[in-house]
Amino acid sequence: MKILVTGHHGYIGSLLLPMLLGRGHQASGLDSFLFEGCTFGAETPPPPAIRKDVRDVGVADLLGYDAVAHLGAISNDPLGDLNPECTYEINYRASVRLAKVAKEAGVKRFIFSSSCSNYGDAPEGFVDEDSPLRPVTAYGVSKVRAEEGISAMADSTFTPVFPRSATAYGVSPRLRADLVLNNLIGWAFTTGRVFLKSDGSPWRPIVHAEDMARAFVALIEAPRELVHNRAFNVGRTEENFQVRELAAIVEEVVPNSRIEFASDAGPDKRNYRVNCDRIRKTLPSFQPEWTARRGAQQLYDAYRSQHLTLEDLEGARYMRIRRVRTLQQEGKLDSMLRWMNQGESALRKTA
Repeated sequence: MKILVTGHHGYIGSLLLPMLLGRGHQASGLDSFLFEGCTFGAETPPPPAIRKDVRDVGVADLLGYDAVAHLGAISNDPLGDLNPECTYEINYRASVRLAKVAKEAGVKRFIFSSSCSNYGDAPEGFVDEDSPLRPVTAYGVSKVRAEEGISAMADSTFTPVFPRSATAYGVSPRLRADLVLNNLIGWAFTTGRVFLKSDGSPWRPIVHAEDMARAFVALIEAPRELVHNRAFNVGRTEENFQVRELAAIVEEVVPNSRIEFASDAGPDKRNYRVNCDRIRKTLPSFQPEWTARRGAQQLYDAYRSQHLTLEDLEGARYMRIRRVRTLQQEGKLDSMLRWMNQGESALRKTA
């Protein structure tokens, strides 16, 4: 298949695109490269890609593609809250527009990277794909609205699919330190403190970045009738944890570390447990390979090998919101996350 991955230069996209190429697909990427230079570990040869903002994609850009995996987005709650209007513009309106353009270009399958953040505040029991959506952040609201707008386009020629991923973790070429397990391991390794910024009581489903990419591959390759206009929670049902349980795992994995709560630690309004059985029953080819404990060990080993420092962990290289603020302070990025120099976002092919 000929597949375009938007946001291919991000945390998940940098794993997904090589995975698709490895399976024999003709895959390429599209990205605005906000996080260029933020690589974790050794640089690898760049894949075929277009340098372009998803808000500017036209029909001509998508002609000939069989599928679009749309990962390009404002990627978490803190960054989403920095400018909610920008979050709605990119995650909601631009995503719906991209799906419309894809349909006009003859793209048959559109994978929209959604989120379990859609469930928001659901403290009682497990939620599944048919549960009410109760987002509590701009990021969550933007994903719910995008799902609704894209779903309305489904017909016999256009199949949208909605993977709602759990909170990601794990090593990636474009590491994010603003994810709970990545951050807890980072603090434990660099300071000896498993530092909790909340009271640790909220529930979170978590999923390794590689398993997220595997789920996208499975949804792209699946028979149409199994996935057409459906949502799928991405993760493992048994991998729901209270944050303090994750902290205990980190304390066990990182030698000589200890759990410590921030002085102002309180409850987090995001609280949900998610049932992920649908994707595994529908697509037996998708078999998640990671657990929190194994992923914690992978992160610890990687941080050691790269000699990660607290300055690295909390700096602009691996913290999305700090990267954006730095670019804005330097006059390179405007408040709507567009490059100030239009040449930066112009179409540019890379080998």
